[in-house]
Amino acid sequence: MGRLFALGDLHLSTLGDKPMDVFGEPWREHTRRMAEAWDDTVRDGDTILLAGDLSWAKTLEEAAGDLAWIAARPGHKILLRGNHDSWWSSIAKVRARLPPGCVALHHDSREIDGRTVVVGSRGWLAPGDPAATPEDARVFLRELERLRMSIADADRRFGRARPRVGLLHYPPWLEGSEPTEVVAVLREAEVEHVVYGHLHGDDHRLAVRGEREGAWYHFVAADAVGFTPVPIPC
Repeated sequence: MGRLFALGDLHLSTLGDKPMDVFGEPWREHTRRMAEAWDDTVRDGDTILLAGDLSWAKTLEEAAGDLAWIAARPGHKILLRGNHDSWWSSIAKVRARLPPGCVALHHDSREIDGRTVVVGSRGWLAPGDPAATPEDARVFLRELERLRMSIADADRRFGRARPRVGLLHYPPWLEGSEPTEVVAVLREAEVEHVVYGHLHGDDHRLAVRGEREGAWYHFVAADAVGFTPVPIPC
């Protein structure tokens, strides 16, 4: 039976038009180092959750090389959209262009090896954040409804007997702040493990990690985990 891993914020640019080393030494040659770490860690029978911000491409056509890079790595991949994934157009078009071994999580749920169920949505900047605008609040509520749709799909198709993993891009909870409404929705849905990314640089310190109120939080932004897939014990 395969293992479960997660990684977020790949920020791929195989076209070469968005080199990540402009963001500092940790990102130098990150694509090569990430491929080596992934290939050394994940096996073909495993599954890896990809928590958004996968490619800097603007269109599906431009993203083809980055998606091929993902497909070439070991494991079955479950992809989630991040805030920088502007290539992610309609879900029908995305699914038609995904390479073999890659599936998209979008308003629905996924089952892994008959033992684990994955639910989730991108999330957004929470309305209570000092930087949030009225538009951010609207998007947050829309993403919250998409999370509820994903959970409803899991309830209908798989029930609640299996362990559940919540796959997000935005953090549902920041250190020093109250948990967002996302946490309450995940708790009600009996999600045991929560995977997310999005935070970079100094903001790594804001990431909630470990067990909190009955769920385990896994912060998997690539630059925070040495560009190496993180095992999820589920």
